[in-house]
Amino acid sequence: MKSRFSGGFRYTTGFTLIELLVVLLILGMIAGIAGPQVMNYLGESKAKAAKLQIEEFGSSLDLFKLDVGRYPDSQEGLQALVTAPSGKNADRWRGPYLKKKSIPKDPWGTDFQYSVPGKHGPYDILSLGADGREGGEGDNKDIASWE
Repeated sequence: MKSRFSGGFRYTTGFTLIELLVVLLILGMIAGIAGPQVMNYLGESKAKAAKLQIEEFGSSLDLFKLDVGRYPDSQEGLQALVTAPSGKNADRWRGPYLKKKSIPKDPWGTDFQYSVPGKHGPYDILSLGADGREGGEGDNKDIASWE
């Protein structure tokens, strides 16, 4: 702030409390409008990331099947994509089939569910969404390999 003298009186230039409150009110209104949109976008991003992870698992499982002649069974699970299994035809394993050294969790920090044979194809991969339970809407919606 600058101090100036005018006709013997001293006054200070700057912002008044009212001006600061108006600016804070406007910022609060913008945050109130934009905040829910940002949170909605983040929820959609996690669902898209889970779908991409499931597609990556699918591609890796297909490579596994080309080499080994079968999909990993439910007991071997997705771990067979990064660690050689001990089951049938395991000597033909040419992995790891994922770049990561461990099986990643879904965007909500939960393990993907994998089953062979699947109800919807040769295998099923499922993320249970934000709530970690079957079913749900919005962020809680399940993301599946067959959808």
